[in-house]
Amino acid sequence: MPRSVRKAANAPRDLAIENFEAGLSLVRAHPMLSGLYMHSHIVRQEGNRCPKDGWALVTLNGAIHVHPTRRGAPEEWLYVLAHCLLHLGFGHFQQRAREREWIAVCDFFVGKFLADLKLGRPPEDMLAHIQPAAATEDKLYELFRERGMPDRLAPGTAGPNAGDMFWEPVKLDWQGNKFDWQECFGVSLARAASKAVNIAAGVETSFSDGSTAPTQTLAQRARSWFINSYPLLGSLAATFRIIEDPLVCHRMDISVAAVDVETKEIFMNPATGLDEQEARFVMAHELLHVGLRHDARRQGRDAYLWNVACDYVINAWLIEMAVGRVPQVGLLLDPELKTDSAEAIYDRIVTDLRRFRKLKTMRGYGLSDILERGRPDWWNIGDGVQLDEFYRRALSQGLIYHQEQGRGLVPAGLVEEIQALSQPPIPWDVELAKWFDYYFPPVEKIRSYFRPSRHQSATPDIPRPQWVPPPNWDEGRTFGVLLDTSGSMDHTLLAKALGAIASYSISREVPAARVIFCDAATYDQGYMPPDAIVERVKVRGRGGTILQPGIDLLEHTEDFPEKGPILIITDGRCDRLSIRREHAFLLPVGHDLPFVPKGQVFRIS
Repeated sequence: MPRSVRKAANAPRDLAIENFEAGLSLVRAHPMLSGLYMHSHIVRQEGNRCPKDGWALVTLNGAIHVHPTRRGAPEEWLYVLAHCLLHLGFGHFQQRAREREWIAVCDFFVGKFLADLKLGRPPEDMLAHIQPAAATEDKLYELFRERGMPDRLAPGTAGPNAGDMFWEPVKLDWQGNKFDWQECFGVSLARAASKAVNIAAGVETSFSDGSTAPTQTLAQRARSWFINSYPLLGSLAATFRIIEDPLVCHRMDISVAAVDVETKEIFMNPATGLDEQEARFVMAHELLHVGLRHDARRQGRDAYLWNVACDYVINAWLIEMAVGRVPQVGLLLDPELKTDSAEAIYDRIVTDLRRFRKLKTMRGYGLSDILERGRPDWWNIGDGVQLDEFYRRALSQGLIYHQEQGRGLVPAGLVEEIQALSQPPIPWDVELAKWFDYYFPPVEKIRSYFRPSRHQSATPDIPRPQWVPPPNWDEGRTFGVLLDTSGSMDHTLLAKALGAIASYSISREVPAARVIFCDAATYDQGYMPPDAIVERVKVRGRGGTILQPGIDLLEHTEDFPEKGPILIITDGRCDRLSIRREHAFLLPVGHDLPFVPKGQVFRIS
């Protein structure tokens, strides 16, 4: 066994991390705390705001800064994290909360609440040594202001020398509202009480039991509303099974909701604390992912970034349609992108990854809420083809019923997408053929009465007309081909692309194309007959790809027509391009350009 493998196998366990993760699991599983936890986030990196002698502190916006190396039992971490979350749920971040008396009051009441519930175990340095007599935080605060604070009062989670609540600028959602932690805690508290009743009645066995009472949940009532009152999405809603197990959602890293298109399941995390109107919005969001076939349209794009692009589109439509209410958890919305398609938005996103990698979908940060757990080619065979056809038909028929019954506004952009989905997708080579048809229409031939050839000398007096192209018919009938011949280019891609170009050029009577090869340098091949391009291309493999000099050469050379279009074949690993002429790109599926393309993009599978 290699030495590095033996060392990794014998590496000591990090009990600090294991116990902290176990404490987090206890928080997630508790219905009273899970809703608050799902809207907060843990900061456990070195250099965070937690004091060296403390356990944790919580900020105004729900960030819990945890000591990165402190060791504690899982029950102690449960107590500490619950303490921080309850500061948010109890509304302790008030204007006067910066005062040490108020922080001490809040720590006392949170500690008393946890002690009464017997939730977790307080660390030794947080044990209460004195019990002030007061019914509310306000009364105890006034008492401390008048008589001073007791010396032996238990400290908060940040240690004896610092407060465990930290103020920072308030973060607002897209509507200009701040998150209501108290309302979220109220929903969680009601759910915990319902769990307790179910446990006492024998319906459930514990607080972490994922089973539900026989009455309909919020998500189930939302689905019933779509089936009974919203024809556009009714048939899709009836097809899907709702899964609302918080433990399942936790294992799958589902913050709010997600959809599995293949197994026909919608996952909605009850710990999020949505109300019924918010549940309608979230469910409509997931159903539109399905009906608009966002999984099939991804075409090799990055799953998370494609999900972000689709979210921008459907969220704007749902707000315009007034379906349910926007959830407090926030969503992706940008008025500037309202009229763009998901494909166009994706092309913009990939040019600014630093910004868009930080956005949150319905599933969470950096995750796609369109689950893809099966075989990638499943949709192209058997049941996959049938299910794909069903989804397309369900949404198109739902649109017809919705409009006939006058059930509400459907945005024009959504109508166009639904109508487009009813048609089979156009292969890339057919789209490329249309591109050739646009720039190179058929040559209209004219009648000609030339002198008969020698083969007709027996009857020279009989004129014999023929069809010939007009004079100078081939003038300007050409285009530029810019080929990326660097080492990263795939040979199969080049063969497919050049084969299609050659056949379409010949069929449209394009006599020659101006060809330029590019890798780390530019190689002008001059004009070449279309059928000769395939034989001349060689992948040189000289590293990086610089295409701009090839573009400049075509745009400024005198023997290339001013209106000649340019076809660029690349894998996207190139420089940013500035192109003034009409142009198009041939890209392999799954690759993107480092800039927003202005010309048409054909993706070769």
